[in-house]
Amino acid sequence: MSNEYSIKDIISLFLSKLWMIIIVGVIGGAAAFVYTKYFMPLQYSSHISMYIQSYTTFTDDPEQKYNNINYSKQLINTYIEVLKDDAVIGAVGEQLEKNCDPDKLVKCFGTSQDISAGAIRGTLSITSVTDTSALVVKSTTLDPDIAAAVCNSLAKVSPSYLSEAVGVGQINTIDTAKVYSTPVGPNVKKNTLIGLLGGLMAVMLVILVIDFFDNTVKETEGLRKKYKKSIIGEIQGFSEKKRRKDTDDDHVKLTDKSVPFNVVESYKSIRTNVNFALATSEKKIFAVSSANPGEGKSTMSANAAIAIAQSGSKVLLIDGDMRKSVQHRIFGLKNKKGLSTAVSRMDDPGSCISRNVMENLDVLTAGPIPPNPSELLGSENMAQLLDKLSQEYSYIVIDTPPVNVVTDAMELADKAAGIIMVLRYASTTNDDVDAAMKKIELSKMNMLGFVLNDVKVKKNGRYYKYRYRKRYGYGYGYGYGYGYKPEEQDEEPEPEKKPEPEKKPEPEKKSGKKGRK
Repeated sequence: MSNEYSIKDIISLFLSKLWMIIIVGVIGGAAAFVYTKYFMPLQYSSHISMYIQSYTTFTDDPEQKYNNINYSKQLINTYIEVLKDDAVIGAVGEQLEKNCDPDKLVKCFGTSQDISAGAIRGTLSITSVTDTSALVVKSTTLDPDIAAAVCNSLAKVSPSYLSEAVGVGQINTIDTAKVYSTPVGPNVKKNTLIGLLGGLMAVMLVILVIDFFDNTVKETEGLRKKYKKSIIGEIQGFSEKKRRKDTDDDHVKLTDKSVPFNVVESYKSIRTNVNFALATSEKKIFAVSSANPGEGKSTMSANAAIAIAQSGSKVLLIDGDMRKSVQHRIFGLKNKKGLSTAVSRMDDPGSCISRNVMENLDVLTAGPIPPNPSELLGSENMAQLLDKLSQEYSYIVIDTPPVNVVTDAMELADKAAGIIMVLRYASTTNDDVDAAMKKIELSKMNMLGFVLNDVKVKKNGRYYKYRYRKRYGYGYGYGYGYGYKPEEQDEEPEPEKKPEPEKKPEPEKKSGKKGRK
């Protein structure tokens, strides 16, 4: 919610992306190594030492000695500038053109005639030796012979230019530059290290920039402060490697063996907080929704209902998302009739409810897709149905469509005690939450609080996350645009072929064992 960073925040951010930083750094180092080793041409170097003799009077006077030393240093710096002058470098070029193999010149300078002064100067390095009157001329080129030739040519032409330009002192050489056939470059280790560091710095910068402009919800404290609403709970994400075999969808029930202990405890905490939130309300009816599709509101509705039922309370779960019904898939139920037929009085409400889906839990599926879902939820028939059902059940949980997609959930403003908003970690944006909250406030619906779903939790140095796979996408139009296509509604062989009651004859087995005992 904030773009202010502390050192701790930055370190935590980098640690959370450590695997990415390491991979990109290794790739950068490997790329630099390969390019340097196999694509960069070899470089050869040669050098020659040049000694400057200044005509200063030797004296025992300390002050005069100091002046002589300063004069020699100034003379050396002047000589270096003269040696780099275009006139001197041009004369070196003429010497190279006369004395060197044209093919080697082309290799090093791109041409064998009219070699530019800049090209030759780029191969030269002229430095003074500390506390001496010596200069070291070093040349590095793609050919060892040319490197030596550049040094020797400079040593040959420089005395006349220095004498003409400076007028004092002289420059001498003792030996000539030698040809060294051992390459001095490129430096594979240095370039590999540069590539590694460059990759690390680049990916860290990208991570910082992405995080800075990331507008998704990642922590609950900001939600609490901004909207002044309670945090009903946080559901930690986890990875489910094995798909459920009894249903085609990927929603996970709280009772599944794959659900980790900490997720179970999260739902128990949600159950407690829901009890507190509804403590002062006469209606124990609450809706569950989300800002956008795919944020886990249907899974949260089902598991919250299961958690409340496990405490001993009689619970009814209503699938109020008549455009994109899911609860019948989660529990493996038929959906030939349900809420839509019950509210429209096409079927008796009691016959539409699936009884004892789990202990203390009944489910009212959505039923066939009606042409007017919003009108049905806001109708007097819906109000009468909820009043009647609230006398039979301690809690009624209604799974409603996303708030930012359709207004169905808002139709329950005067029929439910409130609404719980489910947000998905690092997916729901702050703008999405703002838009949803404005609609909730406009409808004067009581906002009970937020549930942050799919929260990443660090465990043993690694980050685990439940990867929510969306097989059926939400539409954004009216009627069939938001929900299953007509042909999808008619295709219900899965629940009929694999009804859950037929797969779980546990009571019969247990009674048989007791009889044998």
